[in-house]
Amino acid sequence: MKKYGVNELRRMFLEFFESKGHLALKSFSLVPHNDKSLLLINAGMAPLKPYFTGAEIPPSKRVVTCQKCIRTGDIENVGKTARHGTFFEMLGNFSFGDYFKKEALKWSWEFLTEVVGLDPDRLYPSVYLEDDDAFEIWNKEIGIPAERIFRFGKEDNFWEHGAGPCGPCSEVYYDRGEKYGCGKEGCTVGCDCDRYMEVWNDVFTQFENDGEGHYEELKQKNIDTGMGLERLAVVVQDVDSIFDVDTIQALRNKVCEIAGVIYKENQDKDVSIRLITDHIRSATFMISDGIMPTNEGRGYVLRRLIRRAARHGRLLGIKGSFLSGLSATVIEGSKDGYPELEEKKDFIAKVLSQEEEKFNKTIDQGLEILAGLEADMKEKGSDMLDGREAFTLYDTYGFPLDLTKEILEEKGYKIDEEGFKEAMEEQRNKARKAREVTNYMGADATVYDEIDPSVTTEFAGYDSLTGESELTVLTTEKEITEALSDGEHGTVFVNRTPFYATMGGQEGDKGVITAGDSVFVVEDTIKLLGGKYGHVGYVEKGMFRTGDPVTLSVDSKSRLNTCKNHSATHLLQKALKTVLGTHVEQKGSLVAPDRLRFDFAHFAPMTSEEISRVEDLVNQEIQASLPVITEVMGIEEAKKSGAMALFGEKYGDSVRVVSMGDFSKELCGGTHVSNTGVITAFKIVSEAGVAAGVRRIEALTGDGVFAYYRDIEEKLMQAAALLKSVPGDVSEKIRHLQAEVKALSSENESLKSRMAADSLGNVMDQVAEVKGVKLLAVKAEDVDMNGLRDLGDQLKEKLGDGVVVLASSTGGKVNLLAMVTEGAMKKGAHAGNLIKGMAAIVGGGGGGRPNMAQAGGRNPEKIGDALKEAAVLLEGQIK
Repeated sequence: MKKYGVNELRRMFLEFFESKGHLALKSFSLVPHNDKSLLLINAGMAPLKPYFTGAEIPPSKRVVTCQKCIRTGDIENVGKTARHGTFFEMLGNFSFGDYFKKEALKWSWEFLTEVVGLDPDRLYPSVYLEDDDAFEIWNKEIGIPAERIFRFGKEDNFWEHGAGPCGPCSEVYYDRGEKYGCGKEGCTVGCDCDRYMEVWNDVFTQFENDGEGHYEELKQKNIDTGMGLERLAVVVQDVDSIFDVDTIQALRNKVCEIAGVIYKENQDKDVSIRLITDHIRSATFMISDGIMPTNEGRGYVLRRLIRRAARHGRLLGIKGSFLSGLSATVIEGSKDGYPELEEKKDFIAKVLSQEEEKFNKTIDQGLEILAGLEADMKEKGSDMLDGREAFTLYDTYGFPLDLTKEILEEKGYKIDEEGFKEAMEEQRNKARKAREVTNYMGADATVYDEIDPSVTTEFAGYDSLTGESELTVLTTEKEITEALSDGEHGTVFVNRTPFYATMGGQEGDKGVITAGDSVFVVEDTIKLLGGKYGHVGYVEKGMFRTGDPVTLSVDSKSRLNTCKNHSATHLLQKALKTVLGTHVEQKGSLVAPDRLRFDFAHFAPMTSEEISRVEDLVNQEIQASLPVITEVMGIEEAKKSGAMALFGEKYGDSVRVVSMGDFSKELCGGTHVSNTGVITAFKIVSEAGVAAGVRRIEALTGDGVFAYYRDIEEKLMQAAALLKSVPGDVSEKIRHLQAEVKALSSENESLKSRMAADSLGNVMDQVAEVKGVKLLAVKAEDVDMNGLRDLGDQLKEKLGDGVVVLASSTGGKVNLLAMVTEGAMKKGAHAGNLIKGMAAIVGGGGGGRPNMAQAGGRNPEKIGDALKEAAVLLEGQIK
């Protein structure tokens, strides 16, 4: 058997499946695209999930890939064993509803035996216990004796992750010979030793699991097969472990050369050699995909890998920085399959050097502190490091918790991780409050303050909406970075941009920035000190690095709508001066794609007639299709030409003057239409006061006007439908309804009054006399305050001269009313004081004038007591 190299095996696999009608796709980025369930791509099928779920249509029903992957679940074991690694390449062939088990298994066998040349007698398939189909294919069609096909249970040979597509799998094991075995009797496929190595895994996605153990057959069955490239190379090259295959061995030897050590002479040193070899591979590939070292997420995974490798370099006695040099060996060994590594060589070296340098500055001091903490623990007889001490090492010296933990574990100590988390949370709370700090100019301190002052941007977007430039600076929301990758938010700076930044009331442009297949979505453009234009947004796909050449494309529809609104604002200002007077002066404005807002000095609300005149005047100039001409001239020349300037605004020596025919001429740095006719239409939708002597107009142009009228038309149609009428008759129909409602309301009040009187019955026999003043104090059932007032008027008329007191309860609440005639008032009766005293009894309050007062209360059961109290209170009032 020929001992093929890693790069040869990769090429052979891809070409074999291309010959079987598969489309070979480049490895996807390690950064998952639109997949929040993963921090990093960890399997060949992970980036293809949308094709398996049907969310996206695959470019071909047959696909083959060699996918770079990172898994850090076993990071603690990396180096300690020769089996574990964080970076690997996964070979995979996939079928999306095309071929199924028969083809998949036959091609697996053909590739392993005929293409690679593995001895068929040393290959052993396994199938899921209940998968008779796969067993029959291996046995009857491929010709493997039944005793060499192993049936395993769900744990080994059934692929599923909770609810969703799932299915049985079939693996192929290779017998590497007794020298790799455990020597135990009965050692066979499935043993934990290194003799029988799994080299291939075919997953048959044929069921849908509802999450509760119920399986339904899928209409579209898929094939997802995977094989670790490094693992296949171990078998083909007949070596001990992945650290001995050609490309990785070259890297391992480079580590030994730099450290001046020999592999397999010292167990502790072997751990460090393997760890550095693995971690630098992961770090090199991660950085090439735009992942930057940070303190969270995938950036933290990278930082952890780099710092672990740097520390183990010191354990091997390596002086100074060495990781960037090792990355060159990684690139040399892998550029055959990943040419982008060579293209990004300098960038990768720069990031590694910067991170290693940062760590080197603090590691000695940190190790010294840690040694002191170890001595303290030893003295106290404790084996647990205080969590806050561990946090200080992290916060001040850049020691990730895992690194401190690893160093201490080597010496038999543990860490109080809960205490570490508490200290971390306290620091986060402090940081949140500290974000309110300001920079030396008194503005909020931001990441932008750290950008080199010499960085500037040339605006080239008056005449063009696209442009080519180079990335000068990239920032995340917290720090300057060398790269931004898939899903990350940040700000992009370039030398020259067609994007207009928010200025003079005009909102910044939106659009996209691209570099090859990579896409950065610009959600806003801001202008910073020193003429820097920041393109704020997120990476939709791919990655961006400082120095990359990029294409910038402004959203043309959004820009055009903004231009329409900006030019309309100029016409509006002149129209306001014409209609309201020359005192009108701009006090503020907002120009956005969907609307415009204009604040101006004026001392009274505009009448509807004035609004119509302004609207008509603006639309008249739009219909006149005035040419919009922009000239750059000296400030004095501009003022002499009659250009309107904003009071209090600072202008440079040269200014842009925007003229619209003979109608409007203003100093303005914004973007405009070429002709007022492009605006199409103008509509004021509101006019209101916003401050003393300042009014605000909100208006629409172009498509916004038509959308506004469409909305009104839709509402009118809905109103007409509710009225069972047509739009033209809606007003008349509403007048009829209003008259009908008025009549019914009047009739209703009359009925309620009659019902209230009827419910009360004849109560005149309940009139009492208090010191010569007649008092009628009675309860009415379920009558509201309006009804009580009607009743009171009727009873007062019947009473002639005296005092009427009424009480009623409705909805669990009390209504009280007192009415006093003029004669009774002369004798001292006072309705307001009467009602105040009664209200206190029913748990309420109220009062009023001497002739009439009302009150409310919350205790209906006390109404009787309140009515009795009326006589007592009245007696106290009469002179």
